[in-house]
Amino acid sequence: MPCSHGFYPAGVTCFMEAFLVSTGIVALAEMGDKTQLLALVLAARFRKPWPIVLGILVATIANHALAGALGSWVTTAVGPDVLRWLLRVSFIAMAAWMLIPDKLDDGETPDAPRLGVFGTTVLAFFLAEMGDKTQIATAMLAAQYQAWAWVVAGTTLGMMLANAPVVWLGDRITKKVPIRVVHLVSALIFSLLGAAALLGWG
Repeated sequence: MPCSHGFYPAGVTCFMEAFLVSTGIVALAEMGDKTQLLALVLAARFRKPWPIVLGILVATIANHALAGALGSWVTTAVGPDVLRWLLRVSFIAMAAWMLIPDKLDDGETPDAPRLGVFGTTVLAFFLAEMGDKTQIATAMLAAQYQAWAWVVAGTTLGMMLANAPVVWLGDRITKKVPIRVVHLVSALIFSLLGAAALLGWG
């Protein structure tokens, strides 16, 4: 349901739902994603967690702000019936995509801190997020909820929840998380969102 349609029961606003759903979906979708692998590579290579975490934050805000703006624009460019079908198809396609494991491309792990660790992280993460699951999910959620700032805040928090621990703890955390189960749960959530969009914004 678009957040312009008011409040949800029990005092929970649609804006809060947009924030929480966006946070949860992206945190789950990011587990085992190529940007999480990139965080692991950068942490192992540079061993400077703070500039890496800050770089991830800046790159995520910039990338997801653009994706959220695109999703919000789509709602003004197509009618509600067309939008509902686009979202349904997109969420179901995202559910299927979640079941495909990611791998990191060689060109996405720059050697070199000519830009410094922070600058290298910002550039690498911004580029790695282009066309990634979480960027597309951000655009779709912004279109569904029509609450750009809340969706971007939620997806950014989800990215940080998934990536910041990896920077500090390395692959110890990824080895303890059943990635396949996480991806199956994410796929189920995207499928449910697709069904909700079809049935009238849930």
